[in-house]
Amino acid sequence: MTTQIFMASTLYGTATLAAAVDSDCFRPADRRILLVSNNAATPETSPGIDEMPGFERLRGRFDDVISWNETISPFHPGGWSPRLNDVPLWERHLRLAWDLGDDDVELVVESIQVNPALGVAQIFTGAPVTVYADGLMSYGPTRSKIDPLVGTRIDRLLHLDLVPGLKPLLLTEFGVEPELVPTEAFTKVLAELVDTGSELPDIDEPALLLGQYLSALGILTAEEEENLHVRMLKGAVQLGHRRVVFKPHPSAPARWSRALEKEAEKIGADLTVLDTPVLAEVLYQRMRPALVAGCFSTALLTASALYGLPVARIGTETLLERLTPYENSNRVPVTIVDALLPELTDRTAVTEQRQGLSTDELTELLRGVGYAMQSKIYPELRPAAERYLTRRLNSHTWRYFKRRRLTSLALPGAVPTQLAFIPRNATVRRVARRARSLKRATLG
Repeated sequence: MTTQIFMASTLYGTATLAAAVDSDCFRPADRRILLVSNNAATPETSPGIDEMPGFERLRGRFDDVISWNETISPFHPGGWSPRLNDVPLWERHLRLAWDLGDDDVELVVESIQVNPALGVAQIFTGAPVTVYADGLMSYGPTRSKIDPLVGTRIDRLLHLDLVPGLKPLLLTEFGVEPELVPTEAFTKVLAELVDTGSELPDIDEPALLLGQYLSALGILTAEEEENLHVRMLKGAVQLGHRRVVFKPHPSAPARWSRALEKEAEKIGADLTVLDTPVLAEVLYQRMRPALVAGCFSTALLTASALYGLPVARIGTETLLERLTPYENSNRVPVTIVDALLPELTDRTAVTEQRQGLSTDELTELLRGVGYAMQSKIYPELRPAAERYLTRRLNSHTWRYFKRRRLTSLALPGAVPTQLAFIPRNATVRRVARRARSLKRATLG
């Protein structure tokens, strides 16, 4: 007997799994369990994915739905993992609680480098692991070093073709091969959800603004994020869009919407703020937006790549500057959106939907950024990073790197071009040695 356990924390991820199941991306199994996890900061006050509109349409692909939150209560899914000595006890407990018996278990998880996925993989020590990625982070490096006892069990990475032709870097340190979830299967699954959210307003071809709640991640202050939403609104109106729909992040405070409503009234925009928690892709099908604008949401790429909708970005340059530490896993999604999509305030670029870099150019950039982010995990990327920095580093591409980071890794660009002669200048080196010796003598 074989039981496959699919772990999901978002409705978007569940839709990805449903599309993969429909496309026969998994071997036949005697039983399929959907293990849902509510990773919100306060799960008790936030609806889980099994309570969201549309979940029941996806549930039929699985034999059972089990809550990970209830399984490990009162612990939080993002902060709990089994102690090493307790792993056998936990596996025995879960086999009894979930009626697994002696079944062979196969795991399908997201974000394997962190809990809850990592904890589940550690409990079922012998189970093969498939990782699925439903966002842009799959194109970047693994955010932290994974225990080889887990990493060597990962046999593949399933991902959506959000940037056609771009190959994920995630988990390549273990030789894991990426595999596409067919776009047609994914859009077919999303079409099943088109009539969910009965309270959605009937609006045709608005400008759709996507909120992300970046202040919760400590990237922006609450005031700065409010201002970012206002800039989105003003940018859309300046492009001629009078009907505007704002889709706030489910966890964002209500006062942000009120601030946006005041600004809309001031500039004469017909603004609708959604309070129904549905996928952006449902709105794409229901409203067919004339423009989708946001910061670096994955939904910008699904709008463009899957639905052919006009898109625009705003605020990415600020985020590239603010993201800390440099290896912050959001850096790759921000980089991709900044490099590919037109800036909202550039009327010509938005109107013509100019794409930034080609796939090959983006691949070169992400290899350079990926090495700078995780040089110890991907040492083989150093030559590619050196080539990119030597040939491509200019006033525009500097936004993707930090001089301090390049200096710590001894990469090209660490020293300003006008000072590059210094390491090779014997007189300068002699003066520097003399200065150091005088400093030591003075301190002594």
